[in-house]
Amino acid sequence: MAGARTKPPDEPVNVLSVAKTAAMMTRSPPLPSTAPRPMSRIALLFSVSLLTWMLNSCQLAPASARLDRVRGESLVFIGEEPSTLALAPSPGATLQLRSSYAVGPATVIYTEGRDYRFDAVRGTVTRMPGSRLPDFRQNVLFGQTNFDHSKFPGYGNGRFFAYADYDAATPAKWPQQADQSQLLPKSRAKLAAGGPFTVVAFGDSITAGGEASTPDLIYWRRWVSELGTRYPQARINAVNGATGGDNTTRGLERLKEKVISPQPDLVLVAFGMNDHNRRGVPPADFERQLRELVTRIRAGTQSEIILLSTFPPHPQWTHSSQRMAEYAAATARVAATMNCAYADVFGNWQTLTARKRPEDLLANNINHPNDFGHWIYYRVLTAVGL
Repeated sequence: MAGARTKPPDEPVNVLSVAKTAAMMTRSPPLPSTAPRPMSRIALLFSVSLLTWMLNSCQLAPASARLDRVRGESLVFIGEEPSTLALAPSPGATLQLRSSYAVGPATVIYTEGRDYRFDAVRGTVTRMPGSRLPDFRQNVLFGQTNFDHSKFPGYGNGRFFAYADYDAATPAKWPQQADQSQLLPKSRAKLAAGGPFTVVAFGDSITAGGEASTPDLIYWRRWVSELGTRYPQARINAVNGATGGDNTTRGLERLKEKVISPQPDLVLVAFGMNDHNRRGVPPADFERQLRELVTRIRAGTQSEIILLSTFPPHPQWTHSSQRMAEYAAATARVAATMNCAYADVFGNWQTLTARKRPEDLLANNINHPNDFGHWIYYRVLTAVGL
């Protein structure tokens, strides 16, 4: 992937002063699966209470503008098999395709008719014979099922991506994210008043920025940059408190060093990917530990908190428990019951990527988002409402 440090294709990146920063998984036998059981009366009452809280406190109407201009959507190409775009293009739309998310000196601009064929009616892009586009069949993990990445040296999708710009036919209301600014009153007031404001991004290797092509494209750095544009008098200090391979268990161990010591005004808490692994943290323990993280952050700081869910890893990765929906639901419950803001990355990822292959979005072909995946996080976080 070309490493050009230039603007991404849509929003400008005005990088603020970001503090210098201080993979995943432990392994054990797969978690046993359990058959679904009828919902108890207590569980039903909790679900009704949760829904009522969300309706009253989070204003469930979508907080986003319509997504009608898609910029930098990532695709891979398997021989001459069509690759499907996330949204249907507008009638008569044109599509531009390039080799890197951000345009720079090393970027290759592909040529329609020579490198690819675009079908606006079907919403597909097809690699042509003799194309300069990379062929994903050359990827070491192509066609592998139930794969253990450690047995495939050189795995990763970075050099196989192409990035598309096009206009959508029927603009999508996306992200479907509740405006939760009422849960962040101190942050809003402090940013508006100007002066120092510290954000800590706390989580695993996704939040640490693993495999984003430049630091400026890590989701929370893009978000902080936008905050700086909206609150120009605020002196925002963004601290990368994330550690690759961590889950909520390790997060509790690192909490004092990574979160309490900086005494932030706002904490982004983004766990779940490593918790969900087969030898990770079971959903009930994940929920309990996430709740404990929130409790300790509030006891040790004056900060407000945004909890983020995460996306499913590659479905053929052998270490995945395939239970990410349960972890996302647990994150939403903790947010609801503890009055934290919630960024629904999981739900919005699933919506936007329903027509796409997992390989289109995974930088390591396992569990790290590429630049377009970080953009999904960024857009969801922006819609939370600061």
